[in-house]
Amino acid sequence: MIYQTAQDWREATHKRVLFYGMSGLGKTHVSNLLRDQGGWFHYSIDYRIGTRYMGELIVDNAKAHAMQVPFLRDLLLSDSIYIGSNITFDNLAPVSTYLGKPGDPEKGGMPIEDYRRRQEQFRQAEINALMDTGHFIERAERLYGYPNFICDTGGSICEWVDGDDPNDPLLSELARHCLLIYIEGSEAHTAELIRRFDRAPKPMAYQPEFLDAAWDEYLKENRCQAGDVDPDSFIRWTFARALAHRQPRYEAMAKWGITLSAQEVADVCDQESFETLIAESLPSE
Repeated sequence: MIYQTAQDWREATHKRVLFYGMSGLGKTHVSNLLRDQGGWFHYSIDYRIGTRYMGELIVDNAKAHAMQVPFLRDLLLSDSIYIGSNITFDNLAPVSTYLGKPGDPEKGGMPIEDYRRRQEQFRQAEINALMDTGHFIERAERLYGYPNFICDTGGSICEWVDGDDPNDPLLSELARHCLLIYIEGSEAHTAELIRRFDRAPKPMAYQPEFLDAAWDEYLKENRCQAGDVDPDSFIRWTFARALAHRQPRYEAMAKWGITLSAQEVADVCDQESFETLIAESLPSE
């Protein structure tokens, strides 16, 4: 860890942290709070994915749909209208919409091969965005004078690393620049995430091997063909399994930094309380 003790942390003139864990446990909340306090640069991995690495894919997909409408097709071909993606820190819907869901096109799904291709595009985009962390630390200080830095990651970071490998290239790079902070939820948090997802299922990224196994099992269990799959039914069915699959992967990553509970993170109200929480989570000497 780049801060071995509480004293290292308190005396550091440049504080650099990376948050990871399941969605909905406070990563972005604390990132926004620290950014608003001043002195902290907020690097959103999902925002970087949507603007730098998948921006063109997202816009081209929107254009492809628009080209199916004769009125919009004529306007696009004559350069009379412009289609763009309005991604913000608070609205990352264009990324999840592009990822989509597999299954029956009549129900908003797409062929599984197209879905797998988009999943791979996202995997590469997220890895690239994470590897940009060091660049943004330097850029944030050089251009804007920010002494402190927050890397706010997506829930799928655990899919692309092996926390049990002491030489994992991505974790090694991230740990070289930031204190890795695992935000751990309780069983109640997990149950609430599942209930929330069941009410409004959203696309998410999966490790390829997990997706292939889940897809084959779903088809067998429901005795259906790929083109007949209800997209929302599949991702609802998969969500709890995906959370269970990710939990041990997060726990393996925890060896690379420190762990905070979601409740501890929820109690953070300002920069001082955050810095104190981190100091109390590090060895005293």
